[in-house]
Amino acid sequence: MAAYDLSLRVWRGDGAGGDFVDFTVPVEEGEVVLDAIHRLQATQAGDLAVRWNCKAGKCGSCSAEVNGIPRLMCMTRLNTFAAGETLTITPLRTFPIIRDLVTDVSFNYEMARRVPAFAPRPRDADGNYRMAQVDVERGQEFHKCIECFLCQDTCHVIRDHEENKPAFAGPRMFIKYAELEMHPLDTSDRRALLQDQMGLGMCNITKCCTEVCPEHIKITDNAIIPLKERVVDRKYDPLVFLGTKISRRDRRAPVTAAGGDGPSPIKRPGGTPAGPVAPPPEPDHPLPEPDHPLPVPAPGPVQAVELPEPAATTPPAGPFTRWLRWGALPAVGLGMVTALVMRRRHRNG
Repeated sequence: MAAYDLSLRVWRGDGAGGDFVDFTVPVEEGEVVLDAIHRLQATQAGDLAVRWNCKAGKCGSCSAEVNGIPRLMCMTRLNTFAAGETLTITPLRTFPIIRDLVTDVSFNYEMARRVPAFAPRPRDADGNYRMAQVDVERGQEFHKCIECFLCQDTCHVIRDHEENKPAFAGPRMFIKYAELEMHPLDTSDRRALLQDQMGLGMCNITKCCTEVCPEHIKITDNAIIPLKERVVDRKYDPLVFLGTKISRRDRRAPVTAAGGDGPSPIKRPGGTPAGPVAPPPEPDHPLPEPDHPLPVPAPGPVQAVELPEPAATTPPAGPFTRWLRWGALPAVGLGMVTALVMRRRHRNG
């Protein structure tokens, strides 16, 4: 195999600061980025901190950003880049830096601690549980998650907005919630929790989490969108409301976030408890400021603008006024229910 020199630009430092350092490392054809990092450790930077374990794409430990894209270093082949291209290796931007390429991902474990546990219904009379095969297969895709947290890192809701972390569970946790919500034996209703405390509504379905998933889990299509649909059905769909009242369907008990109010068992580097999720006072990646910052325009005078008065509208009269105010679709649904009732009365009469 042909050997060649690879140019690397690796971020080195800790939470207090750091900068990029350039290296040239000999590599061979067919190797991956983690091979180059290991050779760099062995030959030039013995104190370079990097997290890794299996080197087979199954532990999720060697997550980093290669040329700005979240990747597993053990699954990123060098031949996917152009010849002579410099590879820039940085730690996961969303999480606090411990040292060099190692970040503190305890935020994800704190969010996992808040997920209400699986609560199955009582067993059947013969002592067994029974599920349809289609229900079993629906959650199998979510079991492939290796918790590399690349989806958490690329999600702009917390990547670009540190203040959202306490109120946003992230794509990895939404997979877990979807797995539990779709389980036919589970008796807990987590929809209100997802909407009110886990920040499901903050996701605007850009599918960036799906694009970086090394296990090719369709996070957006098969987990987040179905969860959003369930939340909307529970809160706004009048037909679902009538179904729960008439046929007594969907009798799951609403639950709140788990974890309790006591000290967290999760330890941060140094043996200290993780504590509550809170934004740090300073940026996690203190990169050099640009040489020519953009000028800030001076504020101008504020002018008052008078808006026209909205036209007065009269709500439709009748006993179903509250239903009709919701829009045309609920009115159509209510009309269908009324037609079915009248048809049944006609048959019986």
